[in-house]
Order: sequence, then C-alpha cells, then structure tokens
Amino acid sequence: MTIVTPKPTLEPGRSRVGLSSADRAVRVVDTGQLQAIAYSSRVERSFSFLDLCGFTDFADSEGDEAAVEEARCLRHVVREVTPLFGVRVEKWLGDGVMMVGVESERLVGAVVAIEQRAGAACRLPLRAGIASGFVLLVDGDDYIGRAVNTAARLCDAAGRGQVLATTGGIELPDWVEASDPLELHLRGLAEPVNVVELTPARILPSVEAKGSALRLGSTVPSFGQG
Repeated sequence: MTIVTPKPTLEPGRSRVGLSSADRAVRVVDTGQLQAIAYSSRVERSFSFLDLCGFTDFADSEGDEAAVEEARCLRHVVREVTPLFGVRVEKWLGDGVMMVGVESERLVGAVVAIEQRAGAACRLPLRAGIASGFVLLVDGDDYIGRAVNTAARLCDAAGRGQVLATTGGIELPDWVEASDPLELHLRGLAEPVNVVELTPARILPSVEAKGSALRLGSTVPSFGQG
C-alpha cells in the first residue's frame, strides 16, 4: 500500500519559514539602521596597472587594424588569467588595464603570469606596477587612495617587460622572485617608495587549471602576427 503524505498548506500571507508579510515588513532596515550596521568605506586592497609599451607609435606605424588586434591580444590574455587567480578587472584603459585583488599574493601571481603569456602572444611587451594598502571604496565601484596612485605611477616608471611593486603589504607566490629593493621617486608622490622588480622563477611549477589545459608557459594564441 502506498502512503501519500499530504503537502503542507500555507496560510495566506505566511511564508514557509513562518514569517507573515506583516512580520517581514517590521524588519525592513531603514536608513538610520543601515548606517548603524554598515562597514567603513576604508578597505584594504591590492592594485595593478598594466599597459602595452609603445602602443601609440605602434598604431601610427602599423595602422589601426594592427593596433586593435594588439589591444585584443592583451584583453584575451587578461581574461584568460585573472579568473584562475581570483583577481578582478576593475577597468579597461585602452591599451592597458587596471586590476584589483583582495589578496596581494594572488594579484602578483596574475600580473606576472599575464606579463609572461602576453610576451609570447602579443607583439608589444607589457609593463606593470603593483601596490597594496588601505583605500576608500566609493559607491561600491571606485577606489581612491595612495595605493591606487602608486600602482599607476609604478606602471609609468616600469621599463619594457618590467613588473615593479612596492615592498609594503605585498606577498609573493613561491614561484615569483623579487630583486633587492631600491628607493624610487615617483611623480606626484612626496616621499620616495621602496620598490622591487618581480620576475618568475627560472623553473615554473606546472599549474594545470581544472577544466582547461592551461599551464604557465604553455602555447598561447597568436594575435596580429603572420
């Protein structure tokens, strides 16, 4: 004999968790309560700026089509790498990109991996700057503070294929090496900054992403080369 269990019925205006519509209405958070429970706008983040070296001259000499393909090459590599490190693209900057991470180690890994893979896929070399610290998060989608400015200035100061980072608040993955620190005077900053150059170790670990055949140092698509 099959025993059929009757489905529970709901009283009008009552949810399955036992709160009526009237009960829920009482619990709406008003503006004063929201301000009381909200967190500070000051958050700790790590930032990086990357751009293609010599892009303007490249566009003038090679033409618009080649320039667009080069920008697409960078974006392809960035979109490929960032999800593997839990890093977010904050904004695209034409021939560059701003990235943000909660953990500096993950951001450092992503930037160095992007620089290496773009070097194999794109025609122009990359340069990058990385800095970490407390900043103001405005309206949930914009960051203001010294760390943002420092990362941008480091990118401006970096040479072709160079990744520069501040020494404060930066953690490195095991496979990334840092040079000896140097004091660097950056445009727009009153005090000099202790800076290191980041490079991958001579022997990279074999890192295979779940669901894909990605390895650091594996073959990457070719853009604008032919």
